[in-house]
Amino acid sequence: MDWTWYLFRFDGRINRAKYWLAGLIILCWMIFMAAIVAAFDPRPFGFSVGDVFKVVDPETYREVSRDDLPLILTKLIGTPLFTWVFAATSVKRLHDRDKSAWWVLPFFVVPGLINQFLDRISNDYIGFTLGLISFILATWGGIELLFFRGSKKTNRFGADPLHVSPPARPGWDQQRELEMPAQKAGPPPQWRVKPEA
Repeated sequence: MDWTWYLFRFDGRINRAKYWLAGLIILCWMIFMAAIVAAFDPRPFGFSVGDVFKVVDPETYREVSRDDLPLILTKLIGTPLFTWVFAATSVKRLHDRDKSAWWVLPFFVVPGLINQFLDRISNDYIGFTLGLISFILATWGGIELLFFRGSKKTNRFGADPLHVSPPARPGWDQQRELEMPAQKAGPPPQWRVKPEA
């Protein structure tokens, strides 16, 4: 398998199993990086989807201190890497469902932004409505990508990744078709000319 294409490029299609595998790879990378940080800094540390949306939140930058610099640098390296791999595999999985990459917006971006700023909405009805919209969109996206089968035929994004080509029929076997009967060894046949009468 071409791992560079699988984890970092946005073209083509992947099936459900490869999408689940990509999630497992991202999780292992997160655990590995968190373990490295934990070896040097005893404070609790972890990656989350919220880290992506904290970039657009001004509150995030008010709480930063000099002691947090190693943790911030680790998140600065890890979060874009994990986000890129997640986006690339999600887009390929959307392609498998015959959907364009724009479906990332309602499935991931809109719910993430709503959840980042939901606690700052003072009106309970608006907050509840936005939270419900976020939940519905994220659940729909999760079910769509994690559980539904892709298009069974070739679609505009490529061939079905689960398609198995039928075994090739043997073509014309020249050796079998042109077998020559065995010849008897002996003197060559004599050409006889009939005498004229």
